[in-house]
Amino acid sequence: MSLGRLLHYAIDAVFVSTVLAGVRRSSGLRPDTTQVPEGTVRSVADTYLGIGETIFDMIQNTAVNSEYFKRDSKR
Repeated sequence: MSLGRLLHYAIDAVFVSTVLAGVRRSSGLRPDTTQVPEGTVRSVADTYLGIGETIFDMIQNTAVNSEYFKRDSKR
């Protein structure tokens, strides 16, 4: 497997994790990691979802501080 393909899969995984963080923030629904077996696998799942939360926070902070975005008056 080439390094480029591996990097592509890693970036795709971060995108999926970020979308899941957005779903959690907008709807309150989140993946239930208690369904994942105890130990390393659950730790990896929690870390994976945490990365998405971090990326989502970074994107949100950038949008809030940008002149190109404004708050919707409906909220």
